[in-house]
This record gives sequence, structure tokens and C-alpha cells, in this order.
Amino acid sequence: MTTVNSPRRIGQLILPVILALAVLAAGAILVWPKSHTVVVHINGTTVTLHTRGMRVRDVLTQQRIPLREEDQVWPNPDTWLTRTTHIYIERSRPLILDVSGRRWLVYTRSTRIRDVLAEAGVLLEPDSVIRVNGRRFEGDDPLPPPQWFPQEPGDPPWLWQTPPLTVEIKRPVPIFVDDDGATYTLRTTAPTVGEALHEAGITVYLGDEVHPGLGDLLSAYMRVVILRSTPIIIEADGQRIQTRTRAHTVADALAEQGIFLNGMDEVHPPLSTPLHDNLRIRVTRVQEFVHIEDERIPYETVYVPDDALEIDHRRVVTPGRPGIYRRRYRVRVVDGEEVARTLEDAWVAQEPITNVIAYGRKIITRTLETPDGVITYWRRIRMLATSYSASTAGVRPDAPWYGFTRLGYKMRHGIVAVDPRVIPLGSHVYVPGYGKGFAADTGSRILGRRIDLGYDDDNLVLWKQWVDVYVLTPPPPKDKINYLLPNWPRPPR
Repeated sequence: MTTVNSPRRIGQLILPVILALAVLAAGAILVWPKSHTVVVHINGTTVTLHTRGMRVRDVLTQQRIPLREEDQVWPNPDTWLTRTTHIYIERSRPLILDVSGRRWLVYTRSTRIRDVLAEAGVLLEPDSVIRVNGRRFEGDDPLPPPQWFPQEPGDPPWLWQTPPLTVEIKRPVPIFVDDDGATYTLRTTAPTVGEALHEAGITVYLGDEVHPGLGDLLSAYMRVVILRSTPIIIEADGQRIQTRTRAHTVADALAEQGIFLNGMDEVHPPLSTPLHDNLRIRVTRVQEFVHIEDERIPYETVYVPDDALEIDHRRVVTPGRPGIYRRRYRVRVVDGEEVARTLEDAWVAQEPITNVIAYGRKIITRTLETPDGVITYWRRIRMLATSYSASTAGVRPDAPWYGFTRLGYKMRHGIVAVDPRVIPLGSHVYVPGYGKGFAADTGSRILGRRIDLGYDDDNLVLWKQWVDVYVLTPPPPKDKINYLLPNWPRPPR
């Protein structure tokens, strides 16, 4: 008989229970969902999520990730999740298509303009103009990459938006051009007549006429008429004008350019000449006029003595006035250059009047108190004073007259050199700062109002200044006096 509580018996009873519990646990594991790590790649951004979903579709639904028909998800939404699953979402971008004025919104994942238009069923015709946000593109050019931005702070990347691009397609329209009789057809996308002609390489000159006008808007099957102008060259008034005109004659062309003719002007070819291509029109300006030319006749100056007027004083008796010698010419000028001058007449229009000046001869003696005592003088002259000695007089030491003055005096202090036309030799003078002097010498450079003050070689004092020189009494005889002193050199003002 076996005991109920024996270990062997207990093990036999517990083992089935353990096996049953293990089976139940395994079943629970298969039925109850476990957590997955999902890495979502969208718009160039990566987000890691944790989910208890079983498939890719569950992740998209739980996260409320909005998808359009044009978006792409990989792997397939029905794919089972693994421990770590990577989900790639390529979102389509919005585009506004404007095809010849018709606009609509599309979504696309294509990157080339040509592919986008093919998806939208738009035929890209040759010579069509493509503009993306106003910039010119070609059909095979890639679109600018999208820039994704959150709508609200904290938005997950699948809620980010990108502003739509505007892709404008302008298809060429036919127009007919009548170019001065030559007719041809153009296909163009230009908005105006002028731009269409420019794109086609058709040059329109300033003088040409275009109907409709260059700034008019184009429409399909429009007829554009160009009336060509005539190229001409005009040479007038020192200018060369190369222009085009719709005028018919030389006269009309000049009037159109605002070139007017005077009575003697010459035009080649004549004004009635019809215009033709590259015609050269030459306008020669011709003038004739009378020219008066005056030549000045200088007047003479006469000095007359006046014994009642003090010496070194002057007064005008009769003011001088120049005369006029007049000539009349007839002058011919061609294009601004004088080509002829004919003397028609000549005469004295005004006689000159002699300038009469009275000079004083009255001598008045005066006294002056000086540091050297009182002096009596009869003339005062403003002079430029310099100084010299025997060794500075410019005479060779071996010369017989070395150290002697013009009058034979030994060179020393108190001897002065003067111009005898101003101060007669033998006169006595007084120079402030120097003292009394005796005019006993001359010099090659001592001319006019110059005085050279003599010194011994051992006591030479250098001078160069303007001083008043007093000529001491008695005055020389009247016939020995120069009443009209030279006026040079002149002291500074």
C-alpha cells in the first residue's frame, strides 16, 4: 500500500500540472501582442516609435500619419513588424500647374519637370516656355527640392507641409509677319509684339513703323506689319548723323531731324532728291557778315615844368586818351571757318589826346633833427640802400684804382656811390642809421634809386633796406638838377 504523502507520489502528481501550466503560458505568449521598435524615415527626418501593432498599417493608423494616393510607403502596409522595423515614407509635394492660363493643383513625387507634366497629361510642345516660380527652366531640369516646415511647434514630421511651386507652361502661338513685303510665320511665347520680333532675331530700327505697336499684346494668328525706313547719313554742324527715316526727300529728312537752313547754306544733293539706302546728305553752313575792327592809337605823354609846384611833385594838366583807327571788313565763313576777309573801308574814328603832366621845379629847404645833429636838406628821395668796401667793390687788388672812388677819394666810411642822374656827384647826403655821406663814387649796378654806403674793410656793415636819403644844401644850379627821377627800383607796398 502506497502512502499518499510519499515524495514519489507527489512528483507524479505535480509534473502533469507543471506541463499544463507551461502549455497555457506558451499559448498566452502567442495570443497577447508584444511591443515593437519602429524607425520611421520621412521627409529626410528619422523618428523612433514603440508600438504594439502587428503590421506596418497599424503603425500608420495609430500615429495618424496622413497619406495621399501619390505618397509611397515601404515596406508594404500589410508587412508584419519585426523586433526593429524601418518604415520609409516618401511624400508627394504640391504643384500648381498653369498651362496657357488654366491652373490646377497636383501632387507628385517626380523630380523632373517633364515627368510631372507627363503624369498630369500635359503635352510639352516644342518651343514652349517653362517657368517655375517665375524662373526659366527646361523640360529636363530638376525641380527645386522641397523644403518641409512644421505648421505648429512640436508637429511630428508627417504633419509638416511644403509650399507649392507654380509651374507655368506657355505654349507658342502662330503669328504672321509682313516685313516690308516679305511674309513669314512665327511661333512665339512672347507676350508682346516687340518681344516676339526680338526673340525671332528681327531687328526693328528707330525709324521703322510697326503695326500693331511693339508694346501691344500678342494673340494667336495676329498679323504684324513692318514698314521699313531708309538708312541715310547726314553731315551737318560738325556732326555725323547715321539714322533711318520714312521721309521721301532730302528736305523731308532734314526737317525730320530738326536741321533748318539759312539763306546762304548749301545742301548736296539738292533738297528735292528722293532718298535711297545709305544716301549721304551734306549741309554746308555759309555766312557773310560785316566785322568792325578797332586798332588803338596810343597817346603821347608830355612833361612840362611848373615853377610853382614843389620838386618831386606832379599834376595832370590834360589827361591822355588813346585814339581809335577803325576798319570795316566783309567776312565769309564756311562751316565755322573763315575763308575770306575783304577790307571795305578804314578811317580814324577818334584822334588821340596828348597826356600833359606838369612836374615841380620849386625847391624848398627844410631842417631835420637827427642823432647826428640838425641837418638842412633840399630834397628827400626814397632809395634802396646797400653797402660795400674796397674788397667787396669787385675791383682786382692789383688794379691801380683798387680802393679808390670814381672821384679819386680813398675808400672809407662816409663815401657813397650813387647814380649821377639821381644825385649829382659831389653832393652831400644824410642817411638815417649811417650818417652823412659824400657822393664820390658810382657802380655798374647802382642805377636809379639805389645808393651804396661805403665802409672800411675792417668795419663793413651789411645793408639791404629802403631808406629816406636827404640831399643836403646847397642845391646845385637848376640846370644841373634832374627834376624827373626814374621810378625804379620801386619799394614794396
